[in-house]
This record gives sequence, C-alpha cells and structure tokens, in this order.
Amino acid sequence: MTPDRSEQLKIHEIFYSLQGESTLTGLPTVFIRLTGCPLRCVWCDTEYAFGGGQWMTYDDIMTEVALHKTPYVCVTGGEPLAQKRVHGLMNRLIDSDYTVSIETAGALSVAEVHPDVIKIIDLKAPGSGEMMKNDYANLDLVKDQDQVKFVIADKEDYQWAVDTVIKYNIDQRCQVLFSPVADVMPPKQLAEWILRDHLSVRMQIQLHKLLWGDTPGT
Repeated sequence: MTPDRSEQLKIHEIFYSLQGESTLTGLPTVFIRLTGCPLRCVWCDTEYAFGGGQWMTYDDIMTEVALHKTPYVCVTGGEPLAQKRVHGLMNRLIDSDYTVSIETAGALSVAEVHPDVIKIIDLKAPGSGEMMKNDYANLDLVKDQDQVKFVIADKEDYQWAVDTVIKYNIDQRCQVLFSPVADVMPPKQLAEWILRDHLSVRMQIQLHKLLWGDTPGT
C-alpha cells in the first residue's frame, strides 16, 4: 500500500544554529533542510542534501522545531520549493507565530509562498553555471521584508550583479545582499568594489563558516 504523503516532506536534517546569512544573521534559528535540488551550481556547499533524508509529517516537524525554543525558522535545502508540499508546512509555521524565512535559488516561482514568509532569493550569477535558470518574474513578487542575494565569484559576476540590480530596480523593491563565494572571492575585494561604486547593497560573509567551517548541520 502506497503511504499517504499529503502532509509529509523529505527532510535531510533539522538543526539549531545561528543564522549565518541574510538580514537575520546571528539570530538563533531552527533550520529545516529539505532534500533535493534541480540546480547544480559549481560552488554549491550543500551537495550532501541532493539525496538522502527521511519522510517526516508536518506534525513531526513542528514538534522538533518547538524543542529548540526560538521564534525563528529557516526553510532551506537543496531547493525547498522543489517539494510542493513545503507550502503547507510554511503555512503551519506562520499560523504558529514563527518568524519564517525561505532560502530559494530563484529558479522556481515564489508566487505561492505565504505573504508573511521572508523570501531570500538567490539569483544565480554567470560563475554559478546556472544563470539561465533564473526566474526573473519572481522579482515582481518581492516586497520590503524580502531579500535578493547574489553570490559572487569574480569580477564578471560582480558586474552582472550590479547590472541586474539596476535593470530590475531590485534595491527599490527589497534588500539586496552581495556575498563572496567562500575561498574563491576575497571578501576584502568585494567590499572595495561595493564602496567604490557606492552601491546600496548589504555585503555579507557566511557567519556559520567563520564559526564552524563546512560542517553540515551548523
């Protein structure tokens, strides 16, 4: 008999840590990492989440989240929007008064995301190898609380990101984040370019990697 998956998700891990990115950096947060991703970015640091994991019900996930006694929850992956039932979970979290963010690659539509969920959309620059999969229609769906992130590997990525921000007026729609690819783009260089060009963006360095390196579940 086929199991009922109507309120289940394939979960790679649920863990409690400090938020390492976004405007919520530093806040104790529960991370719900879903299994699977349709993209293959060359600098991906969560390849281990492409497979594996276990099926969990919404109720089981909510119970584990509650154990950590924090109001902040981040739904991530992989690519969490690749599992359509993630919307039901996010709705449950919002209804339970959590502050919820979702980290999405920007290749899948965010149209169905609950309006109270903070959308962190990672537009893919040329250096990712997946730029052609960006869904720019998502930029019409962001608002003040949301964030658009650019992960930058080199000068070409940087200039593409600047041009894209200008073309779509992204900094007038929501917060813009520029992040260096770890161990590839020197953070100091990215900072100098941002200051030189007087950009209205926020630079971020992955806090969790400074604290714990590349250890999964941190």
